[in-house]
Amino acid sequence: MAETGSHDAPETTHADTKIPTLLMQGVPLLKVSAKKVKTVMFYLDADQGRITWESKKGGLICVENIKEIRAGPDARNYREQFKIGSDAEGRWLTLVYTVEGKYKTLHVVALTKDVMDMWLSTLTQLYDVRQELMNGLGNPETRELIWEKSYWRHADNDVDQKINFSDVERMCKLLNIRSPRDDLLARFKAADTRGDGYLDFSDFQRFVKLLKARPEIEKLYHDTRGHCEFDLSVFVTFMRDSQKSNLNIAELEKIFKKYAQPMAATKEAKGDHARQVPVILPPANVQHESTSGSISQALKASASVGASLSPQSHLVLTHSPDPIPSTSSSSDRVTACLSSSSSSSGKNLSTPLIFTLDAFSTFLFSADNAVFFDQPNLIWHDMTRPLPDYFISSSHNTYLIGSQLIGASTVEGYIRALLQSCRSVELDIYDGDTEPCVYHGKTLTTKVSVREICEAIAKYAFISSPYPIIISAEIHCGLPQQEKLAEIMKEVFGDTLIQAPLGDNFDFQCLPSPEDLKGKVMLKAKNLYVSPTQQMQSKDVTVDAESSTTETTSASDTEALKRLESEVKYEIKQEVSDLKSEFKKVGKIVDRVRRRPSVSASTIPITPARSSSSGGEKSVEKPKVKMSLALVGLLVYTVGVKCRGINKKEHYKPEHLFSLSEKTANKIIKQSVHDIIKHNRTHLVRIYPSGTRLNSSNYEPHRFWASGAQLVAINWQTTDLGYMINHAMFQRNGRCGYVLKPKALRDNDKSLLAIRTKHVIDVTIISAQQLPCLRDERGRDIIENSFIDPFVEVSVHVPEWTHSPFLPENPPVYSPGTSGSAVTPSSGRTVTYKTSVVKNNGFNPTWEQTLSVPFDCVGDMMDLVFLKFEVKHDGVERNDSLALYCVPLGSLQQGYRHLPLHDSQLSQYLFSTLFVHTSIRTLS
Repeated sequence: MAETGSHDAPETTHADTKIPTLLMQGVPLLKVSAKKVKTVMFYLDADQGRITWESKKGGLICVENIKEIRAGPDARNYREQFKIGSDAEGRWLTLVYTVEGKYKTLHVVALTKDVMDMWLSTLTQLYDVRQELMNGLGNPETRELIWEKSYWRHADNDVDQKINFSDVERMCKLLNIRSPRDDLLARFKAADTRGDGYLDFSDFQRFVKLLKARPEIEKLYHDTRGHCEFDLSVFVTFMRDSQKSNLNIAELEKIFKKYAQPMAATKEAKGDHARQVPVILPPANVQHESTSGSISQALKASASVGASLSPQSHLVLTHSPDPIPSTSSSSDRVTACLSSSSSSSGKNLSTPLIFTLDAFSTFLFSADNAVFFDQPNLIWHDMTRPLPDYFISSSHNTYLIGSQLIGASTVEGYIRALLQSCRSVELDIYDGDTEPCVYHGKTLTTKVSVREICEAIAKYAFISSPYPIIISAEIHCGLPQQEKLAEIMKEVFGDTLIQAPLGDNFDFQCLPSPEDLKGKVMLKAKNLYVSPTQQMQSKDVTVDAESSTTETTSASDTEALKRLESEVKYEIKQEVSDLKSEFKKVGKIVDRVRRRPSVSASTIPITPARSSSSGGEKSVEKPKVKMSLALVGLLVYTVGVKCRGINKKEHYKPEHLFSLSEKTANKIIKQSVHDIIKHNRTHLVRIYPSGTRLNSSNYEPHRFWASGAQLVAINWQTTDLGYMINHAMFQRNGRCGYVLKPKALRDNDKSLLAIRTKHVIDVTIISAQQLPCLRDERGRDIIENSFIDPFVEVSVHVPEWTHSPFLPENPPVYSPGTSGSAVTPSSGRTVTYKTSVVKNNGFNPTWEQTLSVPFDCVGDMMDLVFLKFEVKHDGVERNDSLALYCVPLGSLQQGYRHLPLHDSQLSQYLFSTLFVHTSIRTLS
């Protein structure tokens, strides 16, 4: 068996991807589970993008469903969990993936190190290519070739590399295409250039281009250019009027040149525009970002474009209420600017550039026309403002991957969250056998070591974002293991752990910025020395300091004592002030009671005095909880305190941070929303889901963001509406986990919050492309009787900044599409409409319906209003989503856009898109 894993294993170029023949034909691996270890044959199909193995239920993992690949030391905790010897570490591979919305893991051990290296390198390249494609709609060349190779394999079951018409019909069935047989046969014959009744791969590519004809784009193309060429002036007009672009002329010209072609090269086809079939492929001069690896290079090989076929009759496009203006009048307004721009750039205008239909199609599908304003990996917000000026991506019960009652505690939750740029994670820490551990108290959840969690945080903290991590800890362990906890954190995090103010500035008046704290880890925990529930006198501090296991006073302890002394003095001063106020209230009550003649002294309730000496009624005093000074020394910018109320009487230091349950937060927001907004301008506040959410469901976080709360914690293990909104918010600002709060929540200008406006968003659902197939519980496509009857739901989710849903006073202004219908709102702040159903078409359904959805806004905070699209199948009783997309209106690019669609776990589908037109009208 050792010879099987030799480096001399032959390779085969399969589906334009170099895949070792050994992996295609099958390799025996040891499959490890909690029950047993057994030898199983595993296969890698690069064209289909899947790993399969022999199993009664049919083992299958789609590459795009893989969340993480771990090998060797990176998967050591799993190996040790299954009690597998360290000699297997170099041959160990763990895949973390999802099936039907649930996370799963596959653990295998290769029989030789060479076989493992072969699996790891090949799978990593495939994974990287597909992950790149699942970040928007870029790289159309690669995307198209992957699609073609995938369905070529579906159609070609023989070794002759040819398919006949029956194969094509079978493939179309898989694609949810129920086209008339004569029409399909005509396209087949048009692609069969040799006329021999078979298609090779080149012919198949030609057939696919005919199959993917987009008459709705062709109609838009001709309407936009009118009777003139689609030159730069037409493009600028389209971008200004329809796409609502704010780019300057030079920036628009740069985009135009990226896709345009010389008019001379297209003159021969000029008179045949009406017969041209639109194909979404990049023109030859489009440059794409390179991807490392032979797989990416092979996938980017371009295929020749074959003959075209007259498309179906034009479809009538239902535009938004504001029609596209004629190009002739708009061209006059920009001609001078374009002439100036062209002359200054020194370009030779003897051969003018124009947009062909293909170029226009490619542009509409490209990243330059993305629906989402923010681009991946582009951090463009000002990151130098104090921490309270940002929303911070936060998780609740991060250690859980299931329910709060019986779920498993594991480092997995931390790894998943951190790799998605979560910047605040939670630990519930209890005494362990030798070291502190984490689990959900008073439940049946399992336990995991604090050291393991800290090591996972240290490893994954700054892979997806360079900005600071906040560890929110609930500490329930005793003094000895508190000391151990501080020791573990210092040991694991080292210099990245904040242990003193930056620059030793102990008298800071505001919190530092994310930029100041780049690459740092901060501990947030309740400081019992300043907590009102456990006020400590100065003598108590001395006692606790003496009971500490630390023999000598370190520099960090000295710093902690300095801060502690300052905290105690501040708290005592506040407490004395509060006591004086309480004494005055009690005095007034006693005076009123005494003045009542009908009340005798015997009726006045008297509370017996507590006594610790013998005689009289004794009261049982609760043992005083102690806190390690070593741990206190780690609380610098995030010092947990109890919320004593939010009003003029209560004063909190800049580093004081309190946590509120959603119930308490709702109460405060209802009573004094302006007070908490004011507080949150200078202080951090954390809000977490109610403990009654036993299934780890989520609230809708934008309600709490609207109050200025920064750390609105989400159960990341549950992908419901709340998670979806949170995910959409933190796709912004380069997905770094920090988003600058709206100006109205940062500035002290009260007039900003007084601004209230009414709007309608007009959404035209035009068409969808290649919707996902129905799948069984194992993730396999359902072929038989699986035709989709899709419809689209559009909903707007608004924070509860008013008491009732906005309905325009003038009914004619609010006019949803005639074929659209309203859906009962799921809450007072959600308005939903849906399209009609398209029968038996999941490949290229067309609706062309306009839905007008009203919403209101406060303080121009469009970032806190979310627009959600859900494609559903009419044949499913529960109306579960086939695909979805959610975006904050502040990041929505208006106009004609292709939306990238996602599954229930918010992983992007490689090929599924929704073509829409959006525009926002302001009514008042």
